[in-house]
Amino acid sequence: MTIRILLVDDQAMVREGFSVLLGAQPDIEIAGEAADGREAVEQVAALDPDVVLMDIRMPGLDGLEATRRLAASHARAKVLVLTTFDQDEYVYRALRAGASGFLLKDASARQLADGVRIVAAGEALLAPTVTKRLIGTFARTVPPGPDAAPAPGAAGSADGERALPPRARIGELTGRETEVLALIARGLSNREIADRLVVAESTIKTHVGRVLEKLGLRDRTQAAVYAYETRLVTPST
Repeated sequence: MTIRILLVDDQAMVREGFSVLLGAQPDIEIAGEAADGREAVEQVAALDPDVVLMDIRMPGLDGLEATRRLAASHARAKVLVLTTFDQDEYVYRALRAGASGFLLKDASARQLADGVRIVAAGEALLAPTVTKRLIGTFARTVPPGPDAAPAPGAAGSADGERALPPRARIGELTGRETEVLALIARGLSNREIADRLVVAESTIKTHVGRVLEKLGLRDRTQAAVYAYETRLVTPST
């Protein structure tokens, strides 16, 4: 299956570079480009790409707000945030807003292509240590409580995001589903979780689907953020 991607960056040279790197991959097609967040939202509606490679800091409508709008519109495209900062609060907020992961702009061509494939397949790009550290760091700033964790969507919190499900909703999960949620938050893939729990990978896929459905979460990345913000998982565990 060919993965169609939209490149979003305010610098034409950066877009051109990514286009050359990714366009050389046999399973990746450049569906289009956008120079800012507003144009990105319009292009997603027009082109229906599989993955949006989104710069987070752009003039006008930035990548954070564009990601929020795409999540609120229930766009099919997965957002992969690009940044030069590995400890940027904007990245964490983008993950909360609906991004499926992030990569640093100095990532190798192979890392970039693999990242696109990972999010296109519905996985969260959470395996790198820096990603888990970032989530853990900023999750500490969210006060624990029944409605402490924000998420993409409608109004309800100071920055326009609604509250994630209250921590009590974890009680709706089975013991195995809770265990799977915790392992997702630690950055494990379905295959790695299956190996850890000594079950079939298809069984883990079923558990992940039920976790997302029961908690009303968009994807694995939002599940990981939820697990940290509700203190099911802490950076030290």
